[in-house]
Amino acid sequence: MMMLEDLLQSYVSVALMVAFICILISFFSRSKDETTEPPGPKPLPLLGNLLQMDLKRIDRSLVDLSKKYGSVFTVYLGHQKVVILAGYKTVKEALVNHAEDFGDREISPIFYDLNQGHGILFANGESWKEMRRFALTNLKDFGMRKQLSEHKVLEECQYLIEVFEKQQGKPFSTENLLSYATSNIISAIVYGSRFEYNDPQFLSMVKRSKERISVVGSTQIQLYNMFPRLFSWTKERQLFLNNRTETVRDVKELIMHLKDTLNPQSCRGLVDCFLIRMQKDEEACVKDTPYNENNLIFTVTNLFSAGTDTTATTLRWSLLFMAKYPHIQDQVHEELSRVVGSRQPRVEDRKNLPYTDAVIHETQRLANIVPLSIPHKTSRDVTFQGFFIKKGTNVFPLLTSVLHDESEWETPQSFNPSHFLDEDGKFFRRDAFMPFSAGRRVCLGESLAKMELFLFFSSLIQRFRFTPPPGVKEEDLDLTPAVGFTIPPSPHELCAVSR
Repeated sequence: MMMLEDLLQSYVSVALMVAFICILISFFSRSKDETTEPPGPKPLPLLGNLLQMDLKRIDRSLVDLSKKYGSVFTVYLGHQKVVILAGYKTVKEALVNHAEDFGDREISPIFYDLNQGHGILFANGESWKEMRRFALTNLKDFGMRKQLSEHKVLEECQYLIEVFEKQQGKPFSTENLLSYATSNIISAIVYGSRFEYNDPQFLSMVKRSKERISVVGSTQIQLYNMFPRLFSWTKERQLFLNNRTETVRDVKELIMHLKDTLNPQSCRGLVDCFLIRMQKDEEACVKDTPYNENNLIFTVTNLFSAGTDTTATTLRWSLLFMAKYPHIQDQVHEELSRVVGSRQPRVEDRKNLPYTDAVIHETQRLANIVPLSIPHKTSRDVTFQGFFIKKGTNVFPLLTSVLHDESEWETPQSFNPSHFLDEDGKFFRRDAFMPFSAGRRVCLGESLAKMELFLFFSSLIQRFRFTPPPGVKEEDLDLTPAVGFTIPPSPHELCAVSR
């Protein structure tokens, strides 16, 4: 009898043990499922997935991979692990609904060379938060809310129109002139005054800003970012470092001039406000204040580069599209003539110019000038759409996949202003229109950029008809984008014929 009881107890013990092991297996299996990392192509040692990438247009390679691996997947750029977010719904969910989780900035080696953690674009932590707050406040005060900002853009429109008229309808490149105009808007906000288009210091500043953005998009710099020790010698990096040194020298010179003429009772621009805050913190002996010279210099250079390049590049695309599609240009001009007449367009006219507004939005969508956004980084461990993404992981919100999302746009690869017009011809905004990104890192100059795009574009189309050079047909105009950190059109010339 005792042997039977012992046998039964043994069976019970074994059964309980088996049940316990099954529970553990179930638990750890479920835990593993919950912490599964995003899928992706198998990487090669050292190279990662580079052989599957076109480094000149990496966004297109990533869009192709998303069709196989889904809207959240992993690639390795060299040894660096990157999580890719593809499609409108996924990018919005990450940047808006999980804004804190995906809100840090990935600072690649070349951008650390540039800013060393200072400024706005390539910084994190409390210093970044304070610099962004300060810049937003001053952009609103000097560039967004007041009618003075519209006056500055309208004034610059007249200078731009004058230099376009001097071309006398002959072929010319719009690149530099549009950059000068947009640079002057951000200069007026930052420094408190504009520059003449022939000012040598101004021309050098604009040239170097464009050079930095172009060099950052080069294959050599991408390889340096992936393998900094192996490619630190590259010619493009040395060019970039020399560019940085000369830029800092010029910015310091401009700041010193403003400091020498500073009136604490009257701020001319963002630099004045920053200098006044610096003085207050120095007098109060504030320790570790973010209001220091390095943050001032690199906040200014960040704003100048971003405020110049993105708007000017979008305007270049807009005029190229108008020359490529003259029937659309004619419809814009007809609407402007009917609604505005011969007077200069104003911001308040936009609500009565739905077709013009739709053309500007469609330009931003199709041109897609920041296809990868600026890389993000996870601020903490996060489980997103069932995948585990570790803190500190580099993340690319693939804006190409949002602006060209086949489930959101009727003709994603074509220039079609109807994307932003309802059946009655009224303008309506699409949720998947995300050229300025979204969430904590959304472009802080979005409102100013929208104002500039509308006023510059409508003023130019009102005064000029843009055509290809003589002997070139509209259909022969090349829409192939150039290579860069932002994506401009390939070099080209247009004719601006006075109306």
